[in-house]
Amino acid sequence: MLDPNIKDALQITLNDHRMSRGEKRAMAKVIEQHVKTDHELSHARSVLFELARQELTDPQALKIMDWVEEACKVLAERPDPSKALKSEAFFSPSDNCTSKIIRLFQEARSRVDVCVFTITDDRIKDAILDAHQRGILVRIISDNDKSNDLGSDIYQLERAGVPVRCDRTDYHMHHKFAIFDDESLLTGSYNWTRSAARNNEENFIVTQESALVKRFDTAFEDLWKQLK
Repeated sequence: MLDPNIKDALQITLNDHRMSRGEKRAMAKVIEQHVKTDHELSHARSVLFELARQELTDPQALKIMDWVEEACKVLAERPDPSKALKSEAFFSPSDNCTSKIIRLFQEARSRVDVCVFTITDDRIKDAILDAHQRGILVRIISDNDKSNDLGSDIYQLERAGVPVRCDRTDYHMHHKFAIFDDESLLTGSYNWTRSAARNNEENFIVTQESALVKRFDTAFEDLWKQLK
């Protein structure tokens, strides 16, 4: 519920159909004291337009007032890209890195590209399979030597229908990153293994920084084509 002080202050400034500098300062102080949330501020704006409508009698003026209110809502709701960006850092074994990776797969909406040296953690493998089974396009690039290790989940995922390509050179495909819905990037030293989760000193970040997401997306696509 809107604090009555807000409505009273608005009404006072409306009485002479103008807002002086002093009234602006007083209004700002009332807002600072009595408005605590974005929702309350939005409510105050609604009350402002309702008070203004009560002063109007011309139907055309009322229509224009409705238009102004809707336009103000659009402008007020314009997203701030700097606030929308989100980056997090995770460290094993203290942080629950596995849970974060699983949650990213659970939240994926259309596509996940995985480029990881080795995958042996069955909890992550199950999250990949769940995503694949609900129609998420999951592609995996891994290293051929590690894919043949005991406990590797790569070929099980491939048998389940997940597109997989492995490096076949004498060197290692040593990346550890994944891209979710072309929006979020996970990258760091962390291999998707039980040892990384329980014992190793590892890390990864998850970021929505678009320039980084695009750079890693390009790297994945280039490598995917090379490994046909």
